[in-house]
Amino acid sequence: MSSDGRYAPELLDRRLTPYLFIAPFFVVFALFGVFPTLYTSWVSLHDWQLINGDQGFVGLANYAQVLADPKFYNALANTVSIFLIGAIPQTILALGIALLLDRPLRMATAWRAGIVLPNVVSVAAVALVFAQLYGRDYGVVNWVLGLVGIDPVSWQAHTWSSHLAVASMVAWRWTGYNALIYLAAMQAVPAELYEAAAVDGASRWRSFWSVTLPGIRPTLLFTVVASTINGLQLFTEPQLFGNTNVGGNDRQFQTVTMYLYEKGFTGLDAGYAAAISWVMSMICVLFALVNVLIARRLIRKA
Repeated sequence: MSSDGRYAPELLDRRLTPYLFIAPFFVVFALFGVFPTLYTSWVSLHDWQLINGDQGFVGLANYAQVLADPKFYNALANTVSIFLIGAIPQTILALGIALLLDRPLRMATAWRAGIVLPNVVSVAAVALVFAQLYGRDYGVVNWVLGLVGIDPVSWQAHTWSSHLAVASMVAWRWTGYNALIYLAAMQAVPAELYEAAAVDGASRWRSFWSVTLPGIRPTLLFTVVASTINGLQLFTEPQLFGNTNVGGNDRQFQTVTMYLYEKGFTGLDAGYAAAISWVMSMICVLFALVNVLIARRLIRKA
């Protein structure tokens, strides 16, 4: 019996039960998160072929090769370009949609459910549909451009056009999802702050900059980080858009993840692919930190 009069089994049960409830998460995370990460770092230090296995320890040679690989830098530039073209308009549109949905609307639940539908649809289906929309000869986008006298664009053949097409897929898929997150954050902002702003004579636009944005700052920072990570890991949309691992004839829309897939599963060089994954992880962390700092500064200026 303990000092407070409880028996040892009861005390042990009270202390261990909470840990037993949360244990499944940590077990799954260790098996599918921690272990693959550590194992990938080990593979990246070896000449590891996907079929023949470990061919010997090479240290940081794979990393040195990655940092001197022009194809990697081409893929990185494509990834950053597509990310910026897609993420910036996506964030602005999501905020605008959230503001509209935050107002009194008829069938508000239906509108809010509707905007998240693009995120529910399979990304493979989205990519295939957009590939048809951007078709060279029979695509709807080129047909609309022809109505205003613009010649058909071969969307896959050029860097700017392919980046714009892939970025539009990403924005279409994630704008509604982010808007719903922003909407939930906006509705958690105390109404008293808006009432005080109205008493002070603030316009709706001024209230947005001075009340709404600071109020949803944590949510905005979360979506910035999540969008950065997702954008820099882009794979399915450009893969299905061009139906090739190399991202076009000149690798004009090949992303880093596509290049990793090419080296690992086409070239069967698992050690080099693992090194690419670790370099990309560090770049994701760097970009996320930079985007958070920029977002914080913009919110403070507002």
